[in-house]
Amino acid sequence: MQQIIDFILELEKLKGVTRKTRPLGLDRYENSAEHSWQLALFAISLERFAGSPVDMNRVVRMLLVHDIGEIDTGDTIFFAEGGWDDRKAAELSAVKRIFGLLPEDQAAEFLCLWQEFAQAESNEALFAHGVDRAMPVLLNLANEGQSWRENGISYERVIHRIKPPIQTGCPALWEYLEGRLEEARNKGLFGA
Repeated sequence: MQQIIDFILELEKLKGVTRKTRPLGLDRYENSAEHSWQLALFAISLERFAGSPVDMNRVVRMLLVHDIGEIDTGDTIFFAEGGWDDRKAAELSAVKRIFGLLPEDQAAEFLCLWQEFAQAESNEALFAHGVDRAMPVLLNLANEGQSWRENGISYERVIHRIKPPIQTGCPALWEYLEGRLEEARNKGLFGA
């Protein structure tokens, strides 16, 4: 029991990891815990649109653990260029430490889920990646391009980074977003 309590209290720190996008109607930035919770519900809501059949329990579990390494590493905006191998190595060290607080069998299970998400090869991981990549886009569209403009993120960079995972994991979601992104481009909602 104590190991599980220690783990849960360590996860509390995820609430303090600030991301680059603001929640709708708020002046503050969202945190990684909010992001993970919202993704889990988003994925459940999108299940019928998955590019391939998925085990939703596995998808939700992946989405709930995928950013836990940010407790040690902090969040990096998805549109950042370069350094991804180093970031992923640092996150892997972090999740090994954090999951290591749990009993060995649970630690191994959570690490497997985290690695499955990171490798993005299974149907579940591909769908989870698509959902993960779409959420900041939806917030930016609703917030007049807030983080794109603040961070100088161009339309081309957004499309380059999000189209493949969303189109593969949830094609209907990509179809939905594609036209809205073009509208946002015409409105000047992207950075230079």
